[in-house]
Amino acid sequence: MAPDPDSVWEDAHTDYGPHRRLRAAPSGLAVSDIEWCSHLQETPNGWLLHAGCLLETLVSGQPIYLMHTTTYLEAIRASGQLYQAAGCLVGALYCAPLTREPTGLRPHNLGSWLLETKPRARTIVFEVTPGRPVPAKGIDYLRLGGVHLRTYMDHRAFLTAAEDDQLCRAAVERVRRAAGFLDVLLAGACGTYTPEAQFLDQLAAAVPIVPFLGYLYFEVVAEYLMLHSISPQTKAYAQVGEMNNRLYKQLAFAAVDTMGHLFDLALFRPAHDRLRDLIWQIETGLVAGAADYIRRRLSHLFACVALAPSQDAASVSFRDATFDALAQTAPGLLGQMVFRQLRTSLRYPQLFPIFEQAKATAASAYWNTHGIPTPFNGVTPKGEIGLNLAWPTGARAWVAEACQQGLLHPTGELTLTFVPRLADLRETALGRARFAVTAAPSSIPPSAPNNC
Repeated sequence: MAPDPDSVWEDAHTDYGPHRRLRAAPSGLAVSDIEWCSHLQETPNGWLLHAGCLLETLVSGQPIYLMHTTTYLEAIRASGQLYQAAGCLVGALYCAPLTREPTGLRPHNLGSWLLETKPRARTIVFEVTPGRPVPAKGIDYLRLGGVHLRTYMDHRAFLTAAEDDQLCRAAVERVRRAAGFLDVLLAGACGTYTPEAQFLDQLAAAVPIVPFLGYLYFEVVAEYLMLHSISPQTKAYAQVGEMNNRLYKQLAFAAVDTMGHLFDLALFRPAHDRLRDLIWQIETGLVAGAADYIRRRLSHLFACVALAPSQDAASVSFRDATFDALAQTAPGLLGQMVFRQLRTSLRYPQLFPIFEQAKATAASAYWNTHGIPTPFNGVTPKGEIGLNLAWPTGARAWVAEACQQGLLHPTGELTLTFVPRLADLRETALGRARFAVTAAPSSIPPSAPNNC
């Protein structure tokens, strides 16, 4: 039985506010979520998890300024419309925060990175006036398994019987093939030790079978780098309340040659020695503690995002998995597997507006209900933030140019209608990379793809 639709969206958000709600977690874990939260806050940059500039801006209730880069400015200007974009922000338009200063709008270091690495892109600046404090709740795409499963169960009638059967079988077969390592993850979450080199080598080998592990792996390494870095650059960003996003960007593009073509974390799978080399290139002092942290943290997070909170992690095994059993014991993992099978289906361009639009609409409804015009990536509040295009009062928008000091200056206001509807898949990076042969001209002006 799939998760209750009234709870899956709440479960998919992480609360970073002072009175945050702790999620229910499986029993049997060696370290609780509360203990992990305390440990993370004690790291060199852990204070930014609850007191960074992004969160402070949201809870202040003051106007929020965002920047969005796009190579489609003229198409957007001509149509006067802006559409949702699929990705880790579930339909929200991928943006970076801006800080208003007397001489201009200062980009967050994520925004500066976007400006430096996308020289052909143009920049749109948004001003959102929430009118009240915005909850410090971010959408955590690692916890979207329940959403994916619920959406599949509600819309599987759009598949043929053969497609539905093949999808279910393929998802379960992959879990069974990777069961040995998935069980290692659960054992690790319950306190069993696996040597770090062996663990990371097995993780790298399991990613092609269970692509979701690549996303989890990357986010854990990114978290480690951002929270533990003590480089001068990281310290400078921390002084203005920012996590250093350049660390994980450097990691991603060094680890996967094709990341600049399509940002696909299912391809992130460095084995132990390769990961040490990557971290050494980023910040030498972080190499020593990385493998142990990643082993412990990834095992814990996998148990929490994969299993139903009613389960005892020490009693679950994936070796004899069935679809119905996974739906009961590990709905988070099953949902991620089903999502990936759909995403790689040859019919995904036809299924995309059914399955992905349903999620985007439901996410927008959740955000509007909870007063969230600017949902952020809640895996870590590092700076990735979106514009909710279904927000009733909308936002003002301008074309902006950067000066020599790196500040943004609006040069002309745009009259835009925000359309709470996903841009055509064929106009996204995923669509162009994998489904270009079926593409026909689209009448929907594209938005820039989410970079996650």
